[in-house]
Amino acid sequence: MTKYHLSLQLLILFQFSSIISAIRKDIGFEQSRSCRNTVQGRYLLSDDNGYVCDALSVDPPSRCCPENGLRFSCQGCNLVSQCCNSYEFCVSCCLHPSRTQEAQVLKVKIAKPSTAVSYTSVFDFCAGRCRHNSESVVHENAYRSDFHHCFSLPSNSSGANYTQLEARLGGINVVIGKQGESCDSVCKSNGQSCVLNKLLVLNQCDVMQKYMSCKGGCLASIGTDQPAEVVEDAPRHLNPGACLYTRTQSLLSCDGSLWHTRRLCPCA
Repeated sequence: MTKYHLSLQLLILFQFSSIISAIRKDIGFEQSRSCRNTVQGRYLLSDDNGYVCDALSVDPPSRCCPENGLRFSCQGCNLVSQCCNSYEFCVSCCLHPSRTQEAQVLKVKIAKPSTAVSYTSVFDFCAGRCRHNSESVVHENAYRSDFHHCFSLPSNSSGANYTQLEARLGGINVVIGKQGESCDSVCKSNGQSCVLNKLLVLNQCDVMQKYMSCKGGCLASIGTDQPAEVVEDAPRHLNPGACLYTRTQSLLSCDGSLWHTRRLCPCA
């Protein structure tokens, strides 16, 4: 073989190698997506990126919802109570970084203190809290309302719930009314107005117990005068000294009153 032929072969080989190298540098492989999702509902799913989609549109290999769908959606949720009427939208709403702080939820314990472990991710917290939340249940076997998928922090989570309560009542003057007085009247006598949507925040036993004695316990009831405390000299069948909350949120009213109760009112 002549030097000419050898040089020609080396030149061709060098050029071919350069082409291959260039091709390999230009080729990019898309990173595979992988999601965890709720897999609970018959029709809807929420993945750990906060997207909600119907079960048929989930990508089977990745288990992710399409990224052109609803993300961090609070459809059917009450942002005051942090409760929703749908499990999947509860999880999606909970996953929004502005509503659930990772540093807080990773400290929340699961189960009783003696056997408790912590949540390992925000998704674990949201999926768990929205499914089982004792604060949306009364008497251990009945829901407070149709909005029973709740993602609020538990009451015993190192004071975090109290801080959260203060934030939700920011700018609100919580006032205990006189016997038989409506919240409209209570707030007006203080030069303020009753804030209807904040009644939902006050309509909880742990909140009422911060402002009222509730010596007779905390009981579910039905009435437009709630949240309220039954006065001590009320007839025995009305449970004197008991705090009352309503299970029917649509009944919450600023103008409701009952002679035997003292209302807890949000004024501003």
